[in-house]
Amino acid sequence: MPERVLAATTIGALRTEVREYPLPEIPPDAGILKVEAAGVCGSDWQAYQTDRPARIMGHENVGHIYRIGPIAARRWGLREGDRVALEEYLPCGHCSLCRSGEFRLCEQTEARRPGALRYGTTPITESPGLWGGYSQYQYLHPDSVFHRVRENVPAELASLCLPIGNGFQWTYMDGGAGPGKTVLIQGPGQQGLACVIAAKAAGADRVIVSGMARDQERLRVAQALGADDIVDAETDDLESTVRALTEGRGVDLSIDTAGGPETLVTAMRATRKNGMVLLAAAPAGTSALQASQLLAGRLTLKPCRGHSYEAVEMALSYISSGNFPLHLLATHRFGLKDVDLAIRSVGGQGAPGAIHVTVLPWS
Repeated sequence: MPERVLAATTIGALRTEVREYPLPEIPPDAGILKVEAAGVCGSDWQAYQTDRPARIMGHENVGHIYRIGPIAARRWGLREGDRVALEEYLPCGHCSLCRSGEFRLCEQTEARRPGALRYGTTPITESPGLWGGYSQYQYLHPDSVFHRVRENVPAELASLCLPIGNGFQWTYMDGGAGPGKTVLIQGPGQQGLACVIAAKAAGADRVIVSGMARDQERLRVAQALGADDIVDAETDDLESTVRALTEGRGVDLSIDTAGGPETLVTAMRATRKNGMVLLAAAPAGTSALQASQLLAGRLTLKPCRGHSYEAVEMALSYISSGNFPLHLLATHRFGLKDVDLAIRSVGGQGAPGAIHVTVLPWS
């Protein structure tokens, strides 16, 4: 059993260094994960720009159970060597939200609450420190949420299960996409493309994806994933284009993953009466929300946040089938010494063309 662990440690805004840590002894109700791959989320780039206590980031993690205590083995139904994907949440399991299946909203794991326990954000000062996936090994807290992963699934694709799980949660489970439905997705980033995947998997009749001039390659990926129409919102009027594509009605469901100052307004204008607008991103500062449009169109506006257990299981089933060109999403791979570049690449400040970036701790 190794005594030391290498981990990329974020030590301030836009600063990361590789450090050594002791491999911790585990209590009977905990474990250790040998990390194969950790995806870089868009939220990592946002967090990386802020000055927070030192931490090991990375919450889209896949690996094998390396050590497991006897209580944890019984509780989790796992044993050493099992391959798993982790959710970022560490819910208490007994509050009203956890008991109703909404453990992603549990206060114990609420990322906005100081002192919350959550993979990728908990600081190294919280023992035993190995709380993130940008590390060779990761501590497994007793409240961890696991999903089994087949051995034949490439690690960088398995690490897509959380963003694609978000897509299934928002588009299908929250938005009701399915046969006979038309869907507009603004923003062809990894979350927008995950919504394309979910909408087509759910059987939506028409999926329209919009982006900017700089997003041409991502829009081509959207088409390869099944999008029926792509729109350059810088050269074409998005509302008029959507109306033309839907015989003047507007779409049944709009999903705003772009979070620009005007994208929410456009989403409402492009949605049919009695339709739904899902807000998956929002600009900082003053809201562009126009309540009169909601009233006039009798629109349902629903915020999106995270994923349920079921949504991640759907995503893993989709990924494991091998029937879809998900390699188009997995664009970049980096080792621990290049975690700074990996995170910057997701933010458009590093390697060009990044969609979903993976950190491989052993490369």
